[in-house]
Amino acid sequence: MRVVTIVSVTSACGYGPFLFLLALLVYMLVLLGNGVVLCAIVMDQNLHRPMFIMICHLLICDLLGSTAMVPCLMMQLLLGQKKIVYLSAIAQAFCVHTYGMAMQTVLGVMAYDRYVAVCEPLRYCSIMTSSRLHSCCALAWTVALLLIAVLFSFHVNVPLCGRVIRHVYCSNRGILDLACIPTPENNFYGLSITWSMSSGVFLVIAFSYFRILRASLRQGRTDSSIRSKALQTCASHLVVYVIYEMVCIIVFVLYSAPTPFLNPMIYSLRNKELRVAVRRTLRKLLRDKRLDP
Repeated sequence: MRVVTIVSVTSACGYGPFLFLLALLVYMLVLLGNGVVLCAIVMDQNLHRPMFIMICHLLICDLLGSTAMVPCLMMQLLLGQKKIVYLSAIAQAFCVHTYGMAMQTVLGVMAYDRYVAVCEPLRYCSIMTSSRLHSCCALAWTVALLLIAVLFSFHVNVPLCGRVIRHVYCSNRGILDLACIPTPENNFYGLSITWSMSSGVFLVIAFSYFRILRASLRQGRTDSSIRSKALQTCASHLVVYVIYEMVCIIVFVLYSAPTPFLNPMIYSLRNKELRVAVRRTLRKLLRDKRLDP
């Protein structure tokens, strides 16, 4: 059984217990924030609408990304456990990359939903039907899973000479850096899907928001409340996308923690219905807890 060792910048800094507590706090906040918003949407029938269903998919994506990396990092920090079985390394890398790809595809689907809601308000219910909504969400996840599955298919029968991954988590590039032979096909494919997906989602969002802005300005000439409502509806999605891209440019390890931590707060603070549902859910959970013997 092949075993690799993860050597991270946190391994030798001497602050393992402190960083463990910090990582644990962040992870608990991620679970709590995303879990409460998910429960609020599931339990409130009034929120069973396309926008909130897509927020659920985004939150599930956040939970996947943070769970794929943070618990393993905490084990490294607390116990100094740096060794990981090869199959576990592949599984972690697969989940981490799926998270990154699914974030892009789900945000792209959400941009399409906002475009239809603002630019075709009278036809919105006929266009964004329940079947089309679930088809779009399923397509977003299927595309992400297939692209990453093909990426990791290049690992089959690749011999490994190295045993040390110098990072805080396992990634496609980190694992293939251990290979005894060059892997140009994987390099080319990885760069291709990263560039094409990022560019494609950016173009979808840019086109959607250009049309939304134009429609809002045109409709706002007669009623300024329409423009304000349209921009407020889209603000949360745009903020999440901008934060995701900005932190992604800096370094991957950062956006796998702050983005899942910030997303539930952004959507909860910007949407009145979701704020009310979250408060109602928290009150119900606290009341049930008090009634328990």
